[in-house]
Amino acid sequence: MIFGKKAVIALTGVSTRQVEHWATTGVVRPSIPAAGKGTRRGYSFKDLVALRVAKRLKDEGISLQKIRKTLFYLRKNFPEKKEPLAELRFLTDGKDLFVLTADPDVALDALKRQFIFSLALGEIIEGLQGELRKLATPKEERLMVAGRSFTVVLTPDLEDGGFTVQCQEEPAAISHGETEQEALDNIIDALELCLEHEQELQAAKAGEAQAV
Repeated sequence: MIFGKKAVIALTGVSTRQVEHWATTGVVRPSIPAAGKGTRRGYSFKDLVALRVAKRLKDEGISLQKIRKTLFYLRKNFPEKKEPLAELRFLTDGKDLFVLTADPDVALDALKRQFIFSLALGEIIEGLQGELRKLATPKEERLMVAGRSFTVVLTPDLEDGGFTVQCQEEPAAISHGETEQEALDNIIDALELCLEHEQELQAAKAGEAQAV
């Protein structure tokens, strides 16, 4: 699944400025880069994990410069790791940044210095998957329009952000909104138009029957 920038921000907690800056500086590049003016980047689930890890490291006090230096080293010396932030385990004490590798001495040297914080990649992935399931779950709402009750389904738009909403009883009534409330307001307008159109058709049929 590929995610747009709005969904990335909602899922990872990374700011718009950070997403743009980290893509430009190579901290976390999107799997699908923009192909030119008018095109958009696309982020994979692994990209979301990498963004979460980068944000967590920043929250623990690691500067962006240190993160970039670490990534430069890892990408040069571990080319099989396409996205180090999403595939390796990091250790930090808030000042220095260490990586657990297949070499036990490297981890041992890091741990000897002092008690350090361990960033559990599994917890981040599990939490992100939970947020994704919650964000992507459709939601039903009941609306009263022109004295009639309708069921509408709100579906989060993970690509562009916002919500798509469609009426079950009137499938032609479909709309979109940046927020749930905006989507509901827009579907009410769409339903009113559908009902007006139905009334016009009924009136035309009634007129044709009387003419016959």
